[in-house]
Amino acid sequence: QVQLVESGGGLVQAGGSLRLTCAGSGRIFSSYNMGWFRQAPGKEREFVAGISWTGGRTDYTDSVKGRFIISRDNAKNTVYLQMNSLSPEDTAIYYCAVDTLAPFIPTIRRFLDDYNVWGQGTQVTVSS
Repeated sequence: QVQLVESGGGLVQAGGSLRLTCAGSGRIFSSYNMGWFRQAPGKEREFVAGISWTGGRTDYTDSVKGRFIISRDNAKNTVYLQMNSLSPEDTAIYYCAVDTLAPFIPTIRRFLDDYNVWGQGTQVTVSS
């Protein structure tokens, strides 16, 4: 069973940067695509970024393209989300998740139901 723990959240001023880390356990971590999602107060959880099991493919929601970078280190069972040029609209709880429905798939999926292992989340607050 894969378990995930996010860290790296905090309070930052607009225009600043944060790097989120998602540490996974379990030997199957490197076989599955990973995603970062976020949920702002009063809003539904949404896809932010995803990365293939090899790390060779990435996908981003339009609002973070050019500002966020997702990466992974399978040797360390870790996925990262580098967030730059942050704005108050990025304020949310950020979650990492594993797409464990199928290993070794080339397509990065964006729907919440495709991910069935989640971390506890880390709060990101961007002040104006």
